[in-house]
Amino acid sequence: MSDAEAVAVNILDREFLVACTPEERPGLIAAAAHLDQKMREVRARTRGAGIERVAILTALNITHELLGLQRETDENAKRLAQQMQALHAKLEGAFALSLQ
Repeated sequence: MSDAEAVAVNILDREFLVACTPEERPGLIAAAAHLDQKMREVRARTRGAGIERVAILTALNITHELLGLQRETDENAKRLAQQMQALHAKLEGAFALSLQ
């Protein structure tokens, strides 16, 4: 990361400096804003919970969402591959008929 620069992000009213390249900066800022929002939601639902508990519950929630999206993506990819195979078979059949 030779072009890395420190970027300040705020999460639950705490500032963190994170090194990233200029190209990574928008993604980092968006990720920090998303994390801040999710942590605030968890903190509001779990009044009195310490910051560590809020962070762990938030990480667990985000991970659950990510795994669900990955599973959905895998299922969609399999479905698309099956549809493409079926289409390929139809095209092969149509091509074979046109050669007769």
